[in-house]
Amino acid sequence: MQAPPPELAGIGDEAAPDLDGQLAAVGELGWNRLELRTVDGVPVAALGERAFRRAARRLREARVEVVAIASKIGDWSRPVTGDFALDLAELDVLARRCPLLGTRLVRIMSFPSGGLPEPEWGRRVRHRLRELARRAEDAGLLLVHENCAGWAGDRADRMLDLVTGIGSPALRLLFDIGNGVAHGYPAAPMLREVVPYVAHVHVKDAVTGPGGEVVYVLPGEGRAGVAECLRLLAAHGYAGALSIEPHLRLRPHLDDPGAGDRAAFVRYGRALERLVGQVDGH
Repeated sequence: MQAPPPELAGIGDEAAPDLDGQLAAVGELGWNRLELRTVDGVPVAALGERAFRRAARRLREARVEVVAIASKIGDWSRPVTGDFALDLAELDVLARRCPLLGTRLVRIMSFPSGGLPEPEWGRRVRHRLRELARRAEDAGLLLVHENCAGWAGDRADRMLDLVTGIGSPALRLLFDIGNGVAHGYPAAPMLREVVPYVAHVHVKDAVTGPGGEVVYVLPGEGRAGVAECLRLLAAHGYAGALSIEPHLRLRPHLDDPGAGDRAAFVRYGRALERLVGQVDGH
């Protein structure tokens, strides 16, 4: 029996800063799924109560499903030497807001080192993620750790150490196919090691320019091995969403002031649709 096609979504602020623009972009693609990171440049957990409720109502009216919240918990801006209360407070807010958005998934990372040596860095990360997972479990949330910034960002063994060592059903992995180009590792071998624990996927692709700079391109046109990763996911029965993160105009990890690009977002979505069709058709 053939598996159903994957659900397609996108990180909305890659298309537009405002929610109406984000909804228009996925609507143009004929999709009804969105991953939320910011609305009008404000992270979901930092929105004022009135602004949040207005956004939640607009999503319901548009009949668009929120597949995940891309939070700032443990990301590139929050070293493990920083104030953990920021992350706990953000999770507390999302524990209240995710049910109103109809999603359980919260993207997290595993904290930059803040200059600590590796053993202490790893110890503190495990301690923090154990507490975050405990709270997420109590709230009915699923934390998905992205292979990006942090202690476990670029190593499969550390990702597995977190998931299996902490042993919480509230902690799984988010695999971003394109991050390996920027961070210096091939995506497919890493995915092969961690795929049983992958609960969410970001799709991006990139090449390395002559000067070593990373240039983001349409999926399937770069060196990330997007098609191979999609085949691996399909072979393992992955049933989650594929969420596009084009990075063609907006790069939050570089504090990029870009405002998204709806036309580029739609082109990216169409390219992913074609690639998924080719993978499904072998």
